[in-house]
Order: sequence, then C-alpha cells, then structure tokens
Amino acid sequence: MVGGEAAAAVEELVSGVRQATDFAEQFRSYSESEKQWKARMEFILRHLPDYRDPPDGGGRLDQLLSLSMVWANHLFLGCSYNKDLLDKVMEMADGIEVEDLPQFTTRSELMKKVLNVGQNVKNAYFFLMLM
Repeated sequence: MVGGEAAAAVEELVSGVRQATDFAEQFRSYSESEKQWKARMEFILRHLPDYRDPPDGGGRLDQLLSLSMVWANHLFLGCSYNKDLLDKVMEMADGIEVEDLPQFTTRSELMKKVLNVGQNVKNAYFFLMLM
C-alpha cells in the first residue's frame, strides 16, 4: 500500500507542476524565444508563491512579472537598470542556469577603448615627431 501512496503523491506533485506551468504560460510574450521564455518562466514559478495577489487585490503578481521582464531584458537584451533593482532581480534569479547568453559591450567599455586608441595614436605621433 505504501507504493500506491507514493505513486499518488508523485502524481499530485506532477499535476501541481503542470498547473503552475499552464498558469505561467499566459504571461509569455509573443516575442520571446523558447530559451528566453523557459528562463523567465523558471524565474516566475520560483517566486510565484511569494507574489500571489491577496484576495483584495494589490498587484503583487504584476510586480513579479515586471521583475521577471527586467531580469530577462538585462540578460538577453543587455538593458541596464538602476543598480538596486538589478541587484534584486539577480539575487532572485540566483541558481537559474541559462546557456549561451549574448555578450554585450557597455557604452563605458566602448568609450574606454576609444580613449585608449586615441591615447595610443597620440603617443605614436609624439614618438614620430621625436625621430
């Protein structure tokens, strides 16, 4: 009989996961790739119990969906946000594995390269003038 109880518990768990996944599916954006959606859905499902809307409303679910978009936009599109907000979503996403993320160069990094190249050109010009 213990085997039957274990099988029923597993079936109940699988059913609960399926229901949560079906619930989250309604929040998928039409522009999200499968990889982006799977990562964002994991983010949503991980925090859904903490962000369920109270019976009198309150928009907690909207807040979770917004946080999931901030995280996904930062990760997949290179968008930047307030440091405190990014720290929060990165902490919330801790442990979510996403493979083959795009690499982005920030404006600051580009400007640093331009300034370094400019300094190197200036140094080369100065060196040529000494010859």
